[in-house]
Amino acid sequence: MRQWVGRMALLAVGAATLYGLAPQIFDVWAQVPELRVLGWAGLAAMLGCELLSFACAWGLHRVALPGLSWFGAGTTQLTSNAVSRAVPGGAAMGAGVSVKMWTIAGVDLGNAAGALAATSLISTATLFLLPFVALCVTAFGAPIPRNLAVVAGGAGVLAALLFGVGTLLMANDRAAAAAARFAARLSGAVARRMGRAGLDQEEVMARRAELADALGDRWHAALGWAVGNWTFDYLALASALMILDGTRPRFGLVLMAYGAAAVLAMIPITPGGLGFVEAGLTSLLTIAGVPAADALLATLAYRIVSFWLPLALGPIAWAAFQRHYHERVDLEQLPDVPAPAD
Repeated sequence: MRQWVGRMALLAVGAATLYGLAPQIFDVWAQVPELRVLGWAGLAAMLGCELLSFACAWGLHRVALPGLSWFGAGTTQLTSNAVSRAVPGGAAMGAGVSVKMWTIAGVDLGNAAGALAATSLISTATLFLLPFVALCVTAFGAPIPRNLAVVAGGAGVLAALLFGVGTLLMANDRAAAAAARFAARLSGAVARRMGRAGLDQEEVMARRAELADALGDRWHAALGWAVGNWTFDYLALASALMILDGTRPRFGLVLMAYGAAAVLAMIPITPGGLGFVEAGLTSLLTIAGVPAADALLATLAYRIVSFWLPLALGPIAWAAFQRHYHERVDLEQLPDVPAPAD
């Protein structure tokens, strides 16, 4: 009864939140007729970037679980991602789906749970490195360029910075301790205003140690795949901004807006941050210098490929997985595993 009441309360809060955010969602979807401005080439570029982002997530899972096939990694990620975005607070159910499908694919249950925690940690840590990298990029004040080759080069620089900072924090204890201390102080200052507890420096260092123990000498490869995952996802948004006429936002500010939107997507009140991301990303892009109409259009195009596309692919991946392994994934009997941070 307690679980039932809790789920109903969560659904009620999610429904009320969606009702309050409905105007922002409708404003974004009112731009559907304007998608023709992006053209088929623009939409294809965004779709390609997002598919490469998915592929990097599959590679990350295969690093954490060396015996996992590309098919098993891809179908599991697409299915669990769709589940976690389909219901409010769906991260826990998505985590259970991942572990269940991995065990069906031949992975040991203990290894599956450990891999889930490790991939979640390194992916979330990479996401939270984005603001630091964005500050470095903002110092140059460069706008989003029109030339696709220059955009690709900029993405390479972004990935290199993310990988370099991540490597420094994983390999150097003093740098990691300084970063943990800074993060604890910053989060504490913000949390005190909200009446909550911030990050604990020792807890951050303990999570780093857990990550190093879980991945061993494979953490370099895991970090590379995690960087690719976020970089290609960011490029999906940057591609839309590059195509839109009259839009010359600052590269670093757009990167900050993207990072904030990715954090908003983790809010468990609505499925996949629905409403929060639309409202937040549109506002942040406007602050970054994007005209309001273009910000709405870019947000719509980005959410189609990053949110609605995975929802559509999830059932297809689930059916393909069950057909391949000849075993049905029972969503009523999922392992009890902690929800990942991402």
